[in-house]
Amino acid sequence: MKPFVGRENELKRLEELLRFDKACLAIIKGRRRIGKSRLAEEFGKGKIFLSFSGLAPVKGVSAQDQKNAFAKQLSTLFSMPSFTFTDWSDGFAHLSKYLTKDPTIILFDEISWLGSKDPTFISKLKVWWDLVLNNHPNVVLILCGSVSTWIDKNIINSTAFFGRISLYLELTELSIPLCKKLLNLKGFKGSDNDLFKIINVTGGIPWYIEQINPHQSADENIKRLCFEKNGLLVNEFNRIFNDLFSSRSEIYMKIIKSLSHGMKSRVLIRKAISYPSSGTLSQYLNALEVCGFVTKHPNWSLKQGKAGKSILYRLSDNYLRFYIHYIEPNLSKIKQEMFLDVPLSSLPGWEPMLGFQLENILLKNRKLIYKALGIHPQDVAIDNPYMQKSTKRKNGCQIDYLIQMRSNTLYVCEVKMRRREIGLEVIDEMKSKISSLALPKGFGIAPVLLHLGPVSDALLSSNYFYRIIDIADL
Repeated sequence: MKPFVGRENELKRLEELLRFDKACLAIIKGRRRIGKSRLAEEFGKGKIFLSFSGLAPVKGVSAQDQKNAFAKQLSTLFSMPSFTFTDWSDGFAHLSKYLTKDPTIILFDEISWLGSKDPTFISKLKVWWDLVLNNHPNVVLILCGSVSTWIDKNIINSTAFFGRISLYLELTELSIPLCKKLLNLKGFKGSDNDLFKIINVTGGIPWYIEQINPHQSADENIKRLCFEKNGLLVNEFNRIFNDLFSSRSEIYMKIIKSLSHGMKSRVLIRKAISYPSSGTLSQYLNALEVCGFVTKHPNWSLKQGKAGKSILYRLSDNYLRFYIHYIEPNLSKIKQEMFLDVPLSSLPGWEPMLGFQLENILLKNRKLIYKALGIHPQDVAIDNPYMQKSTKRKNGCQIDYLIQMRSNTLYVCEVKMRRREIGLEVIDEMKSKISSLALPKGFGIAPVLLHLGPVSDALLSSNYFYRIIDIADL
């Protein structure tokens, strides 16, 4: 079995379902490769674990093909003769014959693939739940999938399952410490810099990290996965969009690519992709948000210390960002195997790109930054990347990460990842940003440097920064 780290709270909540003395229905959502089925497998240890998965929705796969695949998996699980069925009620009835009084976990993985082509699937699943599974108090039925919008519409927000869902989990990326733990369990012994190179590219997605070969350096691993002709992460981008969004993948790709150059409002996204004002852009943005690829950031007023009505969208998935900026522009060279003998450090913009990726990782690990700064989450009024628009009265500026405290202290955070020493020049950069901020009266400024790489003695002794935090210490 592959190493399994983290998800302690999720496992605890799943285990609690078996204490209810009734059948329980659990939903696990999350991005492709995030570890949904792996979590269910871990929960199923020491119990009867029955796993079924839908077929990927490639061209030509029919509703009957999904039923046939279910029947085949059922036959294999119980060493029974092959059979088929044309009605999901019959398929569920076959499975019911093998249920016992022992604790049993049933997993329907990629449930949207299983049922999306049969309009009767949801109603028949609901009838099976009400009339059969409710008579088996030691059964936990887990429904999970990557197409979160389908799950939201057909299960979570469906009247068919209203009041029947006992647990709802949404998995996110592994934290920085858990990424390190998983890599260590795999035997990876690289430096802190190497560790963050891998995290910057994989974004804390467990399946991506599991592809790391501990006997190769970070650069060798990234080359093998991202810059070789058949590298796993070379083709992953198209798989994500074809599997999750099918015939509408093109519009989703356009939105993602428009956000790869920075945060944008819905109006600016619409202009960037030439989308008609009468269209349903909000639905597409919502779908990308539900799938975990895009994050909404309300801009805020420093004076009021709370979110405003203006919303900015940010591409928050590290792998997608890396693919768009570095893999896709080099696809022709990758296919010609032109990167086999080229060091990654020699690629144009390589170091700034890693710093850009690191900023995104830190936003997902902001609790670690709170701890390093010695602040409590309940004392934070609002925090996010901050963008101040340029007007006649004030200059525009963008802060990597701004934390506004209820006490009116602003932690202005700058993120730097460099191989060479970071010197006094970073102070001038920070002063320029702070001078552009339109500060309300009575506010305090605490400049913070988050760095990965060496820092000069002159910078350390300058006493300009409130905190200089080595990201490796997180």
